[in-house]
Amino acid sequence: MVSSRSLFFIALLPPVSIQEEVNQIKQHFSDRYASSHAQKSPPHITLQPPFEWNRESVGVLEECLSGFVSDRSQVPITLSGFAAFPPRVIFVNVLKTPELLNLQADLANHLKITLGIVDERSQGRPFAPHMTVAFKDLTKQNFKAAWPEFQDKPFQAEFTANQLTLLIHSNRRWNIFKEFPF
Repeated sequence: MVSSRSLFFIALLPPVSIQEEVNQIKQHFSDRYASSHAQKSPPHITLQPPFEWNRESVGVLEECLSGFVSDRSQVPITLSGFAAFPPRVIFVNVLKTPELLNLQADLANHLKITLGIVDERSQGRPFAPHMTVAFKDLTKQNFKAAWPEFQDKPFQAEFTANQLTLLIHSNRRWNIFKEFPF
């Protein structure tokens, strides 16, 4: 029997009102800079980058995340302005608070110990929380055109993250699979 593996990732999603605002910015990038790849997922802050998981044992993954959130409290999140990973990525900047940094580090450690899930690329670099609005299909030329428009553009929002969201890749986009309230 062939096992069916799917791609998953774990994130914090802002409330719908902030998602709508960020989606309008993503649409602007699509319309003006031909960069629509960011529209393939809801606005989010990635805590655990995409990883493969066997669909038949998704219950084990759910149990692991339920156990993780059981003693966690909500996390205040502040979005402030825009930043970039040149030459391809522009994002809403997320303030690095101790609560957010601890949540991400604890989750990564929990997934590693419990399920052996490790993201090799993020091992070697510090966690940089962000909410992507343009990447991958944003050309270097369009990045150079878009960045001056966004580098000093104001964007302020605050919310309290009250759950982890497990997303699954299907039909060429990311969809919410399950939410785990703190």
